[in-house]
Amino acid sequence: MRADYEAIQEESARVLSYIAADHLDAETQQRIIDDSLENFPKYVTAAILKSRKSYADTVQVAEWEDEGAIFRDTKGHEYIDCLGGYGVYLLGHRHPRVVEVVKHQLDHQALHSQELIDPLRGYLSKLVAMITPGDLQHTYLVNAGTEANEMALKLARLATGKTWFISTEKGFHGKTMGSLSATGKGVYRKPYLPLVPGFQHVPFGRADAVEEAIRQLTLAGETVAGVIVEPIQGEGGVNIPPDDYLPSLRAICDQYACLLIVDEVQTGMGRTGKLFGVDHVGVVPDIMTLGKAFGGGVAPVAAMVTQHRFWDKMEENPFILGSSTFGGNPLAAAAAIATIHTVVSEDVPGIVAKKGEYMLRRLLDIRTRHQDRLVDVRGRGFLIGLEFRDDADGYAVAKALFRRRILVGGTLNNARVIRIEPPYCLSEEQMDTVLSGVEDALSELAE
Repeated sequence: MRADYEAIQEESARVLSYIAADHLDAETQQRIIDDSLENFPKYVTAAILKSRKSYADTVQVAEWEDEGAIFRDTKGHEYIDCLGGYGVYLLGHRHPRVVEVVKHQLDHQALHSQELIDPLRGYLSKLVAMITPGDLQHTYLVNAGTEANEMALKLARLATGKTWFISTEKGFHGKTMGSLSATGKGVYRKPYLPLVPGFQHVPFGRADAVEEAIRQLTLAGETVAGVIVEPIQGEGGVNIPPDDYLPSLRAICDQYACLLIVDEVQTGMGRTGKLFGVDHVGVVPDIMTLGKAFGGGVAPVAAMVTQHRFWDKMEENPFILGSSTFGGNPLAAAAAIATIHTVVSEDVPGIVAKKGEYMLRRLLDIRTRHQDRLVDVRGRGFLIGLEFRDDADGYAVAKALFRRRILVGGTLNNARVIRIEPPYCLSEEQMDTVLSGVEDALSELAE
């Protein structure tokens, strides 16, 4: 059956008029919400609407514009963003410098031919080498964190000629097949079993468990290509390992000649109060992956970066890891370059460390008054977790905060631990509003 081109033009023109509008009248505001409530069940999935923890009972909220630490819905209501796209908005929404650079780039080139030299890929890769620890040097640019982790796993097998990987319980590395195999959460894995073979999961924070797994595999005649780990588990519940954990993993990987892969997709670019999570303990991984905040909250871009000594197979065949059509494209590269410049020139990690310490101290104080429901408060920088006694309390607090126009996020497909991941530009006044909201929500729950 031939497509109805006239209807397609009419529908797309209508939506384009909304995008171009400087202001939405009341009728259009409601029309967009009504359209969304019709479009998602029919053309996306109704489950997305039902899964939104913060406003599951009041789904008629559609975000439309944003800036700094806030976003607005179609009706102009303003919300403080303490979810931050699960780590994407470290620089805030539409940071002026990043937007300006991307606009300049768009004025003369958006994508590239795939055949000639694309200079921004080289400039960005050089800057990644400059900001990452130790002798990390070569960068492979992709579109999302899960792709970066796929490249890391493939490179580890290429570089070592070995097979197995040690990962962690509750670890999260993405949902494509290889990354999902490394992920340590059954709810994501079960529908796709069997996954890529050669992954063993051990408790997070226990270096002895990693060494024991390697020892057992080696005795059984298997070979271990690498250990993949997050400096702090984000999706796993904001779990912070002992200070000697990563240094011990570094020593174990050296001893057994396997690669240490550190997933900095969520913790990188200053989120924890240091440029990278590994910087808290001075560890240099063999492979590091970046994503989320790497694009400055403006463009999707991620990266795998590694040392020169593991790169020889790529020199033989530059497409052996993959050939990402859009990875490292000019627009995304421009955004990441502007992000690096902003993070370094504004000392974003230092700002995050100071503000995060304030937030954490105040939240711990709130916990002393609500220990029966708020079981734990933990975090580093602007990656903070509030653990409640059960899912129900977490949901209740998230919803109570949303009624106060504060957005937070759950973890592990539940709300027992909710994450606070705001932008670095969250003001003192906004922080106090959030803290008062948490206190009020807990008091309301107690009543």
